[in-house]
Amino acid sequence: MPKLKTRKAAARRFKATGSGKIKRRKAFKSHLLEHKSSTRKNNLSKTTLVHKTNEENVRLMIPYL
Repeated sequence: MPKLKTRKAAARRFKATGSGKIKRRKAFKSHLLEHKSSTRKNNLSKTTLVHKTNEENVRLMIPYL
């Protein structure tokens, strides 16, 4: 069976945790930041986990994660 190809865009966006869950960054932190509060921007900087309903799709895009 041939090797599976990785979707490179997804590989750059997601990383695995030690327990095997998938980490992602939050959106809305790239521009138009002047009117957003410091608390909001600080919370957007933190990483979060991919929701369980999307996790299977991410794993299909990154087979060797």
